[in-house]
Amino acid sequence: MVDFETIRPWLPWAFQLLRVLFILLVAAIAVRTVNGVVPRMRAGVVRRMSAGGANASMAELEKRARTISGIVRKSAGVAIWVVALMMSLREIGFDLGPILAGAGIAGLAIGFGAQNLVRDVISGFFILLENQVRVNDIAVVNGTSGLVEEINLRTIVLRGLDGTVHIFPNGTITTLSNMTMGYSYYVFDVGVAYKEDTDRVVAVLRELDEEMRADDRFRTLILEPLEILGVDQLADSAVILKARYKTEPIQQFNVGREMNRRIKKRFDALGIEIPFPHMSLYFGEASKPVRFQGELDRGQLRELIREELRSALREEFPARPRS
Repeated sequence: MVDFETIRPWLPWAFQLLRVLFILLVAAIAVRTVNGVVPRMRAGVVRRMSAGGANASMAELEKRARTISGIVRKSAGVAIWVVALMMSLREIGFDLGPILAGAGIAGLAIGFGAQNLVRDVISGFFILLENQVRVNDIAVVNGTSGLVEEINLRTIVLRGLDGTVHIFPNGTITTLSNMTMGYSYYVFDVGVAYKEDTDRVVAVLRELDEEMRADDRFRTLILEPLEILGVDQLADSAVILKARYKTEPIQQFNVGREMNRRIKKRFDALGIEIPFPHMSLYFGEASKPVRFQGELDRGQLRELIREELRSALREEFPARPRS
């Protein structure tokens, strides 16, 4: 039989341990509650903002709410665990007064040495406050583009098209471009040969635009008809016509790729030439003209060109007699 007098000295420690475990359990429950409540609050806030006539689409409101809710969940989780840790230390018997005073002095020292960290946090706060970029936007940060996966108070996380994850401290961001704020554009540079009638090409593009907007797959993605800006360049080997589509955010690539596919097929069917760079070889005045007779396969043609090049080089640079 256990002697009560033997275990009495351990009872205070046992009760302290139970209180610490209870505090940690309550903290874990609180964190899980926050993680469950915040998404429901986010959905409710989005519905109320949309019903209240907010000047943004549901997708835009959802992006902003998701970004802010992520910051709230992380901040609340950190605050809950810090408070639970302090309460646990007090239950064990630590005097929190000197600890807090030392933490204040240490925080002051760290503040002088961690100015970049403070700059990152302040920059992140204003990025969120000004709604510059949201989760699931496509952004270009310091010349690097990608899908915004996370926005934290200290960093922005992008994922590139090839799957590469790019992490930028907020304080180091010098240029930030949001490609999906409200709507997006896909810009076309359509090159045709100089012999083609540009008015005919414009008419073909308008026909394709009508077909695209009549397609159920793309009707809801295209916000406005194709805007043809006209002849943009008289390039070396092509006449460049510029046009653009206004689409729903992030959908510009799907619309643009399908339009490019249809342009290629329609131009091929109508005989409209899409030029490509050519290179001409000039052998000089003394070289003999090249005449092709009959049909040559690729190997014979290659050998003939090589022979003509050797002949031209021998004429231009005759071999010097050895002394």
